[in-house]
Amino acid sequence: MTGPFKGRSVTVVQDLSLDEQWYLYRKTAEIKKAILSGQDLSSYKINDPRLAVYLLFLEDSTRTKESFRNAALFHNVTVNIFDANSSSVKKNESLSDTMKMLVGYSPASLFIIRSTQEGVCRHMEEFIGRYTEKLSLPMAPFLNAGDGKHEHPTQEFLDEFTFLEYQSWDRSEIHIVLVGDLFYGRTVHSKADGLKIFKRVKVDLIAPQELALPSYYEEKMLEAGFQIRKFESIDGYLEQKDVAPIWYFTRLQLERMGDEVLEKMDRLRKAVTVDRRHLDRLPSRVKFFHPLPQNRTSPTIPEFMAELELNGWDEQSRNGYFTRITLIGMVGGKLGEDFTGKSVDIQGVEDEFIEEIPVLNLSQEKEGEFKTGIKRIDDGVVIDHIGRGLQVPAIWKLIDKIRRNLGLDYLSGHGVFASKNVESIKGIISLPNILTLDERKIKMLAALSPGCTLNMIQGKKVQKKFRLHMPPRIYNFAEVSCRNENCISHPRLCEPVKAEFIREGRDSFICRYCDRVHTYQEIWTT
Repeated sequence: MTGPFKGRSVTVVQDLSLDEQWYLYRKTAEIKKAILSGQDLSSYKINDPRLAVYLLFLEDSTRTKESFRNAALFHNVTVNIFDANSSSVKKNESLSDTMKMLVGYSPASLFIIRSTQEGVCRHMEEFIGRYTEKLSLPMAPFLNAGDGKHEHPTQEFLDEFTFLEYQSWDRSEIHIVLVGDLFYGRTVHSKADGLKIFKRVKVDLIAPQELALPSYYEEKMLEAGFQIRKFESIDGYLEQKDVAPIWYFTRLQLERMGDEVLEKMDRLRKAVTVDRRHLDRLPSRVKFFHPLPQNRTSPTIPEFMAELELNGWDEQSRNGYFTRITLIGMVGGKLGEDFTGKSVDIQGVEDEFIEEIPVLNLSQEKEGEFKTGIKRIDDGVVIDHIGRGLQVPAIWKLIDKIRRNLGLDYLSGHGVFASKNVESIKGIISLPNILTLDERKIKMLAALSPGCTLNMIQGKKVQKKFRLHMPPRIYNFAEVSCRNENCISHPRLCEPVKAEFIREGRDSFICRYCDRVHTYQEIWTT
């Protein structure tokens, strides 16, 4: 079995291109029809007990776990349930070491992970990928069954499949309202990418301010061209006439909320709970969907509505089994030979952020700036404009950080001076007899002090000059860390993961693992 998806991990929705997602949905429809009509299913099954499918549910779950377990059993593979309560994880072993152990036990492995640790599948995809390559083992795919409040891609796939069924496979447009806990609801977060399967998307958001969709996901929706409207309650939403036919509810995730929010729970719950008063104001074809479970004592969709035509969540729940059969079949190599379309375009991060600039005055004697103390440099490197515009203590701190990270333990000089041409303060590091810095150190310098200049001096003259701009990513620093304590890269979790940040805009950096947005200053621990 060597289908085009074999060995692929799905850690977020965008790990599948839109064409690949469409294939997943159409193939799921085909498999669902075959199962319900009693057709021969052998052409859809992996049917290889040498493939070990591990279900590692480090966070409690019923529907997701059972649908994955039954989907794996459909394929006639070996299914292993990893008991987190009595596992090596409880004995303080790192999850990375546990994965290395498990991947060596079978000729081929597939891991389905649900965890409170965010970004865990992305890390494992890379970490175990290197390990299996070293041991000449097949690539082990990882499927994210929900990681903290980050994403839940397989739930998103079954949701979009359900919406497509409801719309008779019309992808031209969708109008949907998202109701409930939009802040912690990872199934909602995944919709910033999942709804792109439709050509035109109109999203209404119903949530009090305390439960509002995080700005990062709202911005992603806007960048994708989604039309967004926001309301604080169902009552407020139904006061206007343009009501969506698709309602997607999420439960209030009390276990993730702080005391300050919990104190307002009655008011918050009322704002996002539908009741009999609302029924007359709903469109005739409206359907309610919910990823489940509901809170049995205070459901946002009352129990009596389960008997009404607007109940779409029962079929939605069942669709989890069918979509996960398809997904396991794809990454297991059985399905996909008939795929046509574009796959995910894996692009490297552009690293062109070192700009050579003209040397306007070759003589140091005329510039009079590059000194070690009061001594001019005959040959060497001068780092200029360090932290220009910052306060003096901050510049001294930055100079120290540069010296430590770049290992500049040479005979040299440094200081903080007033800039001659601009009314501001800047730092200078002067390195006599050091003729150049290697590429790695230059990239590190750009990350530490974007905007500084690098001057190469020979014979008392500046021969080359470079301006270093903010790099597109920051990584390989001991002094950077994601601020999200549940991120797999956070030092608290003691996993072998180096923090990495991707620049988004001018001064925003996104954690590569959990998608938490940081400012430039926030990623540095010192």
